[in-house]
Amino acid sequence: MKRRVAIVGVGQTHHRSRIVDCKGQELINIAVRRALQSAELTMTDIDAIVIGNMDHFESINYVDMWSVDGSGGYMKPILKVTTGGTTGSAIGHAGFYHVASGLFETVLAIGLEQNSESDTTAAISTCFDPITERAFAGGAIGPLAAQYTAYMSKYGATEEDAALVSVRDHNNAALYNPYAHLRQTLTVEEVLKSQYISYPMKLLDMCPRSDGACAIIFASERKARELSDKPAWVLGVGDSHILVHLADGIGLASLPSLERAAQEAYKMAGITDPFNQIDVAELYIPASTAGVTWMEALGLCEEGGGPRLIRSGVTNMDGKLPVNPSGGVLATNPIGATGLLRIGEAALQVIGKAEKKQVPGAKVAVATGFGGCFWSDVTVLSSLTHVD
Repeated sequence: MKRRVAIVGVGQTHHRSRIVDCKGQELINIAVRRALQSAELTMTDIDAIVIGNMDHFESINYVDMWSVDGSGGYMKPILKVTTGGTTGSAIGHAGFYHVASGLFETVLAIGLEQNSESDTTAAISTCFDPITERAFAGGAIGPLAAQYTAYMSKYGATEEDAALVSVRDHNNAALYNPYAHLRQTLTVEEVLKSQYISYPMKLLDMCPRSDGACAIIFASERKARELSDKPAWVLGVGDSHILVHLADGIGLASLPSLERAAQEAYKMAGITDPFNQIDVAELYIPASTAGVTWMEALGLCEEGGGPRLIRSGVTNMDGKLPVNPSGGVLATNPIGATGLLRIGEAALQVIGKAEKKQVPGAKVAVATGFGGCFWSDVTVLSSLTHVD
């Protein structure tokens, strides 16, 4: 990259299943105002905007133009990004590249969704093959269930392992995150007794649909040092968008796209021992089963070691590598903003402004995005300009 880039501002709305007192532009405005306030900037300081959502969900055309009343982006360059579930993380990466390229000093990245105005499952099913898959309108649930079934068969994982992930993330949201959509404490027994939605996944294993927005401000090194004594430096990014239809092959019992994206981001950031060098992770886990099966793709354990990792407790808030202090996607899922929230929450951790969610001494954080036909994005952030 031509120059270093840092995150200097993060803002988000409070998230709900249905927000009736705000429309999309107003949700955007809340997130933008909070991001600007956290960076002590105004819109006059912003050079360009990257924005996105799952625009076919709400049937909004020209989201980049429609959003201006909320973003304040009048007469500023605006780029719209939509890449399925990875939209939020792709927005973040686009904001990073806008600044790293040298074209802009400060860029505002915005993700939003009002899922309450859409039929999410029917919309997602359009990514499936129209002959063999689409008629089932399976959404994300069926493929994730198939993946965990394969993983259980191959490595001996159990439904209880997934329940441990659900309990961890839901309880983190309830205890530490006032912005979260679902704020309920759970037990493993409650998760295991919840209704099956597609074996082996149950209702409390799956993420919700949320209304909400997130905004992040990226700045060049010169600008970041002017604005903050401790910005969140973007040390590495990686993307792997490898399939068109699910029938092309998702790598049952694994997630090759996440492994590839992680390798790219780690190489850029200088990460050689992820488990020991990363202090906290904000992972896009759409179902608790993925919180078991995808750990090895991130280099956090050996092949098939996800169950051991989860059972050990090291990913809990008091463990060596806390995962999803915010509660993650299982607690909050405004799809166009979900991946951006992971980046924002990771930035807050290394900046030291995560409040009740703060992991003490966190210096290096990783954030992931997931979506499309098992696509993945990975971002490495640090309070340091290099990894020790």
